[in-house]
Amino acid sequence: MTWLLVIVGILANAAASVMVKLSSKGPLNLADPVGLLTNWRLLLAAVSYGAAFLAYAAAVTRLPLNIAHPVSTAGAIVIVGAASAFLIRDAFTPLHWLGYGLLLSGIVALAFAKGAA
Repeated sequence: MTWLLVIVGILANAAASVMVKLSSKGPLNLADPVGLLTNWRLLLAAVSYGAAFLAYAAAVTRLPLNIAHPVSTAGAIVIVGAASAFLIRDAFTPLHWLGYGLLLSGIVALAFAKGAA
């Protein structure tokens, strides 16, 4: 159950970041509150950030903070990177892939660290 909370938090956080990116074709117009409140992608991002926070809060009460926080943060970064490459079609270089691979290896190392669960 504990790791499920971490995974839900990671996925909700990543989904929120992707939805913010997809919520507009350019910079958000903060001077148009009605436009912001009717932007379904932006609203979905806000709900996703809320769900991510709740899952994270539940996870850090069950795992050591030095495991839960970096796994949650780096996990969201890796998922956002993959979404950025495959859904948004952002440019990626081999150095990008190396960096994401290193993050992923750090996540795995922390997840299997003694005392992680």
